[in-house]
Amino acid sequence: MPNYDSGLDQGLGIKNRRIIAYVVLILLSFLCLCWFYVLFINATRSNGELTKGFSPIPSTHLFENWNNLIHGTQPVLSGMINSVIVAGLSAFLSTYFSTMTAYAIHAYDFKLKRFMFTFILMIMMIPTQVTALGFVQLIDKMKINDTFIPLVVPTIAAPVTFFYMKQYMDSTLSLSLIEAARIDGAGELRIFNTIAFPLMKPAIAVQAIFTFVTSWNNYFVPALVLQTDKKKTLPILIAQLRSADFLKFDMGQVYCMIAFSILPVIVVYLLLSRYIVGGVALGGVKE
Repeated sequence: MPNYDSGLDQGLGIKNRRIIAYVVLILLSFLCLCWFYVLFINATRSNGELTKGFSPIPSTHLFENWNNLIHGTQPVLSGMINSVIVAGLSAFLSTYFSTMTAYAIHAYDFKLKRFMFTFILMIMMIPTQVTALGFVQLIDKMKINDTFIPLVVPTIAAPVTFFYMKQYMDSTLSLSLIEAARIDGAGELRIFNTIAFPLMKPAIAVQAIFTFVTSWNNYFVPALVLQTDKKKTLPILIAQLRSADFLKFDMGQVYCMIAFSILPVIVVYLLLSRYIVGGVALGGVKE
């Protein structure tokens, strides 16, 4: 006779585990989103209200803070445009050329293949601060200081992005698919752009988000390179706004500017997240 009790117990166990999973996910979502709520609430409050403590109820000083921010000493709008240009170009160049490098290691066999892979991973271990002095001296000699070139061009060589792309390509892009395209007469660049690159959309979307956010939040390198106020990015302007003297310091403006600087990151995530979810089923032909 079939054991109905064991089946019932198994069904209850699955249901209980599902309930626990939903409770944990709701808790984690709350912990992640509550700080955004606090940020946007504080952006609606004045400096005097902020000094009195936190309040979960929005205030009415959002447009006042925004107006003071726009008409203040910091070029906020130009800083936003600068950050969009630097972060957007960095995300595009990093993902495209890192995917191309991973494709070269994945699809070709040559003598130094294993060494090149190891060498690129070794570069991941070098902190940016170690090479900062030599980097500044180099851009001074090249006369490209106070421009966006030192912020954008080095992102082409991104070892972390390359490693992620290589690992994803090993499990997604079949070598038999590449060989079939070669037999059909397709060139290597066409194979990469029309076959390999589209198959990598989920990984590209993830790394584009990470690279965009990293470049958007980068303060150290832009602070070394950029001197003109009109060319500075938002992290530098936020730091300058926070370092204002006591008489001019307005915490409401600081929160308003931080909230303003987060919006493009949210937009980029919303635009690329559909590729992460919708592209999970993409894959090459199995060997």
